Amino acid sequence: MTRTFAAILAMTFAAAPAFAQGDAVSGDPEAGERVFNRCAACHMVVDGDGNTLAGRSGRVGPNLYNITNKAMGSVEDFNYSDLSMAANSQDIRITEETFAAYLADPTGWLEEQTGEDGRSNMARQRVSDEDAVNLFAYLASLASAPDS
Repeated sequence: MTRTFAAILAMTFAAAPAFAQGDAVSGDPEAGERVFNRCAACHMVVDGDGNTLAGRSGRVGPNLYNITNKAMGSVEDFNYSDLSMAANSQDIRITEETFAAYLADPTGWLEEQTGEDGRSNMARQRVSDEDAVNLFAYLASLASAPDS
């Protein structure tokens, strides 16, 4: 584990109550927007009105709109792997911490978290810990306001 990642984890655990409410994001959304260009081959961010906020035609992966602090595997009408569905049934949430760990090793992380064997539909991503945190911040910046 790198020192940077250890520092991010330490900050994450210190801010756990804020993460539980979905309020804390420590990354840089502008830097995350640049990182998202690599994700756009498979993912889009399309709001509830059908407006494309990010990406072009990536439809291999689920829509990433409003995913922060949601249960994994919860985008409607997407065909998730059994591992992702196990994470969903266990209400494993997409937080800054889980997002960064998931990107580094989707299958391994899901197996460890769920206790299930299987394979994630998402391939390992070569994204630094800092880029993962920035990407999470970017996706959070595109999310709708909490239910009002």
